[in-house]
Amino acid sequence: MSFFQQLKLESAPEAQTLLTIPQLVDGLAGRISRETYVGYLSQAYHHVKHTTSLMKAAKSRLDDSHETFRKALDEYAAEEEGHEEWILNDIRACGGDAEAVRTSTPLLATEMMVAFAYDYINRINPMGFFGMVFVLEGTSVMLASRGASAVQQSLGLPPSAFSYLTSHGALDQDHMVFFAKLMDQVTSPDDQAAIVHVAKRMFILFGNVFRAIPHTQEAAHAA
Repeated sequence: MSFFQQLKLESAPEAQTLLTIPQLVDGLAGRISRETYVGYLSQAYHHVKHTTSLMKAAKSRLDDSHETFRKALDEYAAEEEGHEEWILNDIRACGGDAEAVRTSTPLLATEMMVAFAYDYINRINPMGFFGMVFVLEGTSVMLASRGASAVQQSLGLPPSAFSYLTSHGALDQDHMVFFAKLMDQVTSPDDQAAIVHVAKRMFILFGNVFRAIPHTQEAAHAA
């Protein structure tokens, strides 16, 4: 079994738990309110704005024996730069206050997810960061392919309100092919264990971000 397949298998229980969260279930079916969608975008802004910083932090702590992964992080960082601004543009297209989101404080769940990533990179093993990449990119592909069009149709929002989801999803489909090949070059048992551990934790932490987004069944099914 390749390491990428092993990663998917070992994190599958946590991934399945993510798929039971009401905010995500209803989002994929297009049964959410505009407020819930803007709430999702707001928290996405607060973690996406750290993406390139996390990648640079991970790269800075990798030694020369990890040059392949350092180069991969450079490629990722170049493509991820500025994606938080896409999110703010989507919030504006929804009629939300993007500048208020920019200056707001993230929800506790979002703050804890980001803090865990920085801590693991700096204190334990920077290779573990690829576990976060696995969770967030895989989830964004699912949200883009199944959720964006459903939410757009149910809420009657313009395509410009979904640039982050649709564009990021298309990018991440390519990224996941690249990611699978990259993971199959991870041969160190310690690095493999770190990536699996972070992926399992990230499915839980990212799930908590969705759980924290204000959402009611009444609002979700009103559209």
